[in-house]
Amino acid sequence: MINFNKKILIGSIFLSLAFTGCNEILDEQPRSIYTVDYFSTADGVNQSFTSLYRELRLLYGNGYFMSNCQNGTDESTYAQSADGNFRDLDMSPGSGAINSNTFPTSMVWGAVFPYINTANGIIEKGPGFGIAESKISEARFFRAFDYFMLVQTYGGVPLDLGSGELKFNIEPVATSVRNTVPEVYTKSIFPDLLKAIDNLPTSPRVPGGVTQNVARLFLAKAYLTYGWWLQNPNNIPTYPNAQRVDPSGHDANWYFQQAYNVALTGISNPGPYALQSTFYDVNVGSNDRSNSESMLYADHTASSLYYNESDPVGFGSGWAPDNFAAWMQTWNYTAIKSSSSATTFNGVSSVQREAAQSLGRPWVRMCPTIGVIKNTFADKTNDSRYDGTFVTTYRGNWNKGAAPLSTTPTLYNANNLPVQPGGAILSFLSDDSQTPTYPSGAGQNAVGAGTLPGRADWVIAPNGISRIVYPGLWKIGTYRTDDPNGLGYPNAGLTRPFSVAKFSEFYFIAAEAAVKGASGTMSARDLINVIRARAGKWKFNNAQNTAYVADNSAAMIAATPATITIDYILAERSREYYGEFYRWYDLVRTQKWGEYAATYQIGGSSYGNHTPQTVTRTIQPYHYLRPIPQNQLDLMEMSAADKAKYQNPGY
Repeated sequence: MINFNKKILIGSIFLSLAFTGCNEILDEQPRSIYTVDYFSTADGVNQSFTSLYRELRLLYGNGYFMSNCQNGTDESTYAQSADGNFRDLDMSPGSGAINSNTFPTSMVWGAVFPYINTANGIIEKGPGFGIAESKISEARFFRAFDYFMLVQTYGGVPLDLGSGELKFNIEPVATSVRNTVPEVYTKSIFPDLLKAIDNLPTSPRVPGGVTQNVARLFLAKAYLTYGWWLQNPNNIPTYPNAQRVDPSGHDANWYFQQAYNVALTGISNPGPYALQSTFYDVNVGSNDRSNSESMLYADHTASSLYYNESDPVGFGSGWAPDNFAAWMQTWNYTAIKSSSSATTFNGVSSVQREAAQSLGRPWVRMCPTIGVIKNTFADKTNDSRYDGTFVTTYRGNWNKGAAPLSTTPTLYNANNLPVQPGGAILSFLSDDSQTPTYPSGAGQNAVGAGTLPGRADWVIAPNGISRIVYPGLWKIGTYRTDDPNGLGYPNAGLTRPFSVAKFSEFYFIAAEAAVKGASGTMSARDLINVIRARAGKWKFNNAQNTAYVADNSAAMIAATPATITIDYILAERSREYYGEFYRWYDLVRTQKWGEYAATYQIGGSSYGNHTPQTVTRTIQPYHYLRPIPQNQLDLMEMSAADKAKYQNPGY
């Protein structure tokens, strides 16, 4: 994939606010170009709200941002077909290294500053055109959201884009000064979110849009994150240099308590939001637009090329604003072979590329570590989240493809046993209690999978997953309804909304704050058990492809330790949000990244590699901040010494 670095100069007005995400979301007229004069009109300001929602699509659903958020953590590593955009982030020997030219780490910087300036313009000019504060507060939310993303990623960042702090700028400037972390939080993030909470509506103005409770969620998370920053338990450096002192005189414990209080308020005043009854319901594609748990999302549509900004039935670009993250952790399952003959192995592709949530377009850029499969998701019986996160059974769909194979009623698979369409072709075993007989190399099935006596499906045990064959990612996978009888449009960008905020996170934020010393009506264990009880409820079994009703809530609650620790919360967060762009930020916030991701296990990059390799990463304290993008530095008219001071140390 070409490394598309975008040149962004701080202080430039954003002149291409562009298109809305979906004609079901925003009813403003999309525009491809905005001028300064047009922005100085009521129509221009009103239209600019559309761009704030579009901004979400530059990151959420973007496979390269997924790399930024997961590769190099305990959750993911690079897969067989990865390029530098994935290998560099892994930080393992021989894979590359993060530097100021690394593209995924530059994405937040490049994506959000133009929209911060757009928000500045709305906030500054909106009242003069009679735009209600309830709507202007959407811009306050997005400005706070963007600065929160920036401060977590890079440390202190500039509040002045050329016309003064938090002012709308209309002229490009070639110099910049970074504010400190406390200044970013206390001058922008907290005030904007507090005002947004006071003025935003309870229900969204547009589907998937900003509300009072969405702002509460991010305020609670910002309080929690800032509390960790003030406390700094592992002496992680910050930049620009600043004392770990709050300008308002509050200590870390005060912020943990505020995080708890705001999160509990969000839980107690849910508005239109609620937990889904099962984890399956949270993530199944058919619930995407009726999911009360998804509070804010980056939307996409199959109904319009114009509003989608890419062809919803053509060949997806693999670039923003497409939703294509699911491709990255999809291995090339189409390589699996079964036999069309019962007597002589005649290899045919029994699992074909399909626009289905368990399949989709394979890019083989990322894969889960063995530790994720064996340890994070150790309980695969009571806890529904493993089954509701990964694709563990690949089923025959050759009948949906082209003739003559489509007219073949039976193929022959492992142990030369017959399989029919819909039958299991390859399965990932739940544990290592059985040892498959693996072929030398790729074998008849062409992907190096093994056999177990009496089973018609090829099998791979957890210890046998590798960089080339591994469980896929079901939860964010392709979902289409516009070609139900065929293979659909598996090469097009996904037309699903990508969730940015979920109601369930209120429980995690409050629980983490409680572990850090906050107190209230619910303990950390109480809060976590709400999520774990839900995880024990089954509605459908993806591995078996059948309805399965079970309530293991009591067993899940009983297994929750009496004392909840940060480590336990991080494990629960991984089980709940695996693959949803949370992990790097979770580990950086809690300063656990170096501890959690220092080593991992995975098999090699060739079919038939089933021996786990232990890989050691070198994660230094300075890595807890991403580098300022090199093209930002190149565009600034400053001395080399000042540019060096602008960059985060270590890069």
